[in-house]
Amino acid sequence: MNITATALSLNVPDVEASSDFLQRHFGFEVAMSDEGFASLTRSDAGVNVIFLRTGLPTFNPATHRDAAGQGLLIAFVVDDIDAEWERLRDRVPVATPIETEPWGERYFQVLDPNGIVIQLVQWVDAADGGPSAG
Repeated sequence: MNITATALSLNVPDVEASSDFLQRHFGFEVAMSDEGFASLTRSDAGVNVIFLRTGLPTFNPATHRDAAGQGLLIAFVVDDIDAEWERLRDRVPVATPIETEPWGERYFQVLDPNGIVIQLVQWVDAADGGPSAG
């Protein structure tokens, strides 16, 4: 198998709100859109994020077309978590303030307008809280 691209599709009630949130706060751009969906990209993200309006008749399997994306988390690994925290903490709804786990995961979480959790993370040296080489 040769995977040539990756996309993450999330059902949300308000495609425009989630799309605008990723564009405004995370630098994504619209790759394509139409009624009920938007595909967003960043050259450095390695994945397209697609928002689909819940209930689209073209969504398959049909048994899942009315389910929304709540309970899902999108994680973006960043180079400077503290700078991102300072940039976003007063601009977006914070779900989890910045913290560092004992295993070296320094992160915070915000909520988009549809309740999707966006997590920004940087791996740090667990011993001193500084950025790790890996």
